[in-house]
Amino acid sequence: MKYIVCEKPQEFLIKEKPMPEPKEGEVLLKIRRIGVCGTDIHAFGGTQPYFEYPRILGHELAAEYIKGNAKGFEPGDKVTFIPYFSCGTCVACRNGLTNCCANIKVFGVHIDGGMAEYVTIPEQYLLHGQGLDYDELALVEPLAIAAHGVRRAAVKATDTVLVMGAGPIGLGLIQFAKIAGAKVIVMDINEYRLNFCKEALQADETINPLHDDVAAKLAELTNGDMANVVIDATGNQKVMNSAFNYISHGGRFVLVGLQKGELSFSHPDFHKRESTLMSSRNATIEDFEYVMKCLKEGKIDPKKYITHRADFEDMINEFGKWIDPKNNTIKAIIELN
Repeated sequence: MKYIVCEKPQEFLIKEKPMPEPKEGEVLLKIRRIGVCGTDIHAFGGTQPYFEYPRILGHELAAEYIKGNAKGFEPGDKVTFIPYFSCGTCVACRNGLTNCCANIKVFGVHIDGGMAEYVTIPEQYLLHGQGLDYDELALVEPLAIAAHGVRRAAVKATDTVLVMGAGPIGLGLIQFAKIAGAKVIVMDINEYRLNFCKEALQADETINPLHDDVAAKLAELTNGDMANVVIDATGNQKVMNSAFNYISHGGRFVLVGLQKGELSFSHPDFHKRESTLMSSRNATIEDFEYVMKCLKEGKIDPKKYITHRADFEDMINEFGKWIDPKNNTIKAIIELN
């Protein structure tokens, strides 16, 4: 079978190896769709934490069930799966927090992932397609990350939410905050994405730091209150540090984006607001099930997300175009027949 490997930063290679054979407790899947995400882009650029090369990327996946002994699954079934392989025994797992397992192995990050024609995975992570098509199933994982971030923030209808970063995860954060009934303000430097957020996702307001004073604009939009919830989806250290100035009194700051450096903020300012700072990592089965429910009910339209496509063998030539801001990529999908 063919697979694509990120040999080192800035280099993809297409190679061949024998098709995997499932072991006891594993299933064999034929990959049908691969979503390109921020993790893949950071890995290609050499800025992804927890990463070693060479690595087969890909964890936003839709697949066809080929064989195995998973109960309730038949060959030909459309499936996706939870790509966070947890140990089941650490303190996080014992408390049901498998998304932040102390020994976690994320498919396509810590271990080789799904940019391949076939993969084997442990059967316990498999999810029924529930009537969704391959495009929709490829969006479930990134949307689950967003759903988890909004759930961590406990967003409610009376909140004003500032979403920083309008990449694929940021778009999901906007959608789930809107589903929760909140007012949503989006911050990004890409005017095309900001317009997309207003027109396609019904974001209430937008801020562009290239020509707006963010704190002043946010104060204006909130009558001086600032944002009850600030969620970072940029993975940018400077943006994260600045965001401590955007939190309301009693507000919450949730880090969905990830960067390699340190956070720095004024403790007195943070303390006087009784602010809450938390991270949000990966997602749980509850988030995956909620996302699939929202897709089935039409609360999320996947056609709004997918703007670029390529066949598997054309992906290497297209990847550089997808990450170029001037090409206005919202979500790129790799297709396999």
